[in-house]
Amino acid sequence: MIENVTCDEILYGKLKLLQPQNGPRVNLDTILLSSWVKLRSGHSRFLEVGCASGAISLILALRFPRNFNVTGLEIQSELVELANENARINSLTERVNFIAGDLRDKNIFPRESFDGLVINPPYEALTAGRMSENPSRSTARLEVSCTIDDVGELASRVLKSKGRLFAVFTSERLDVFMSVMLRNKIIPKRLRLVYPNINSGAGIFLIECIKDGGAGLNILPPLIVRDENGDYTQELLRMYEI
Repeated sequence: MIENVTCDEILYGKLKLLQPQNGPRVNLDTILLSSWVKLRSGHSRFLEVGCASGAISLILALRFPRNFNVTGLEIQSELVELANENARINSLTERVNFIAGDLRDKNIFPRESFDGLVINPPYEALTAGRMSENPSRSTARLEVSCTIDDVGELASRVLKSKGRLFAVFTSERLDVFMSVMLRNKIIPKRLRLVYPNINSGAGIFLIECIKDGGAGLNILPPLIVRDENGDYTQELLRMYEI
């Protein structure tokens, strides 16, 4: 069991979340990715990979209260315990569940069993960053147990044809991400670059891909996180609303 757990309210108090004080916690990526997801059918079964304490899955369940079910997969079993407790305290256990497992296990889910896949992969290749003294942080930050190749293979395996992948990732590796997805027939369809402020380069990107999708990529206007005064932009603040 994780020691030093905090209980925080996010989305202006609409969601209570137990999360480790020293480990993966809710951050801007959490809000961006959960607001990026769109439903395209009346009933959707989603998978979130690397769910940590469950924030994104729970936010999605709040955003889509009807005909939406999500399974969260996390390799760290102690985080799975927190995530399931978070589902319980937010009264979402009927539509959200969390399990411990490795996304590289080809038998963990039946083939083509999900309509959507949501993931915030580790940004740094294992050779590019130093290992943290906190193993949980290293797992979240470095490609210790999840590479982009793993993500592409997983999406190809568990998504139904025309199923959708939603991801947030570092902009400096956009070329790698695109190449891997295309190789696995996970076709990029919607892309948005995210800028810390109007004078900086892009830091991350949001992407939506379709398994067996056709050609054509829609590049959306840039998302600016902070205005000239250093405050969150109004568009960013709206993403914290349900």
